[in-house]
Amino acid sequence: MTKTSLLCLFGGKSSEYEVSLISAHSILSNIDRKKYDITTVGITKSGDWYLFEGNIENIKDGTWCADTSALQKAALSPSPSDSALIVFPTDGTQAKYLHIDVIFPIMHGANAEDGTLQGLMKLSGIPFVGCGCTTSAIGMDKGYTKMVLNNFDIPQAKCKIILRDDFDTKSDEILDACEALGSYPLFVKPANAGSSVGASKAADRVMLAEAIRLAAEHDSKIIVEEYINGKEIEVAVIGNRDHAASTCGQINPGSEFYDYDAKYSADSNSSCLIPADIKRETMLDVRAYAVKICKILGVSGLSRVDFFVYEENGEEKIIFNEINTLPGFTQISMYPKLMVNDGMSYSALIDTLITLATEKEG
Repeated sequence: MTKTSLLCLFGGKSSEYEVSLISAHSILSNIDRKKYDITTVGITKSGDWYLFEGNIENIKDGTWCADTSALQKAALSPSPSDSALIVFPTDGTQAKYLHIDVIFPIMHGANAEDGTLQGLMKLSGIPFVGCGCTTSAIGMDKGYTKMVLNNFDIPQAKCKIILRDDFDTKSDEILDACEALGSYPLFVKPANAGSSVGASKAADRVMLAEAIRLAAEHDSKIIVEEYINGKEIEVAVIGNRDHAASTCGQINPGSEFYDYDAKYSADSNSSCLIPADIKRETMLDVRAYAVKICKILGVSGLSRVDFFVYEENGEEKIIFNEINTLPGFTQISMYPKLMVNDGMSYSALIDTLITLATEKEG
């Protein structure tokens, strides 16, 4: 059997660099190596690309790039006729071209799932796992996601979108507008940061100003939302045009909210419940919303769609929270947990995503 030449990318110039390392280790530990001839490229926090041929345990603990002088730099060829990774030997000899059939970007956050990397992969002409440029860019920017989905009657929390430069010059006016969203607490997050980086909950006006400044450290655009006191529900979606939504999972954050540490630290008090503790009818509606959102945004391959479910007058109400177009793949990440719960093995999930990459249009 001829093996598929698979390029796995990990790391990246992102606040979610460490998450990528853990996700990559998990995928490389579970992939069927009888099917794939794997080439692994790590991207440092400064954005340099290196061919990595060492032990995958060095990826997990972050030591893979401890001595970059011993690693060969690498780059994707932008010429579709090449379908190749270009490797530059450390001795200065002629560059080598390694043929690649499919790319699996095991990366998260900025410069990874915001459309930038997708543009580069698109230019190469090599099929890649996940969404294209436009979907990735919109999905990464929570403000744009909200604006698009508002046109399709997707229930969302009331919010105010703030520009960092405006807050520097008219903070009182902006704080007044935010307080008009509803009573405290209010939830604040950067528009373009994943894994709850820079997010916080504000209990009063002073804390709100502090939360906005914290979010502004991560992005020039900040979202302030009314606080939804409900169950945190996540759905895994798979497919290109024919999307399928998983059983709903429920997050118990074990803290004020589901922050970065709760998502990725094995020592956190967070836990998950599959299936979620919601009514069957509500679960069906959540799954239908997840599929609808993926169709509207043009999702291909995979995504995790997050919601809140809260009770009002004895009825369960649904609020869309956000979408993640390259969700975490660590051992405690919800996306693989949900798919495995529904009967797909971790290895089969990897296979399916690679197959979807070769089948998607455009």
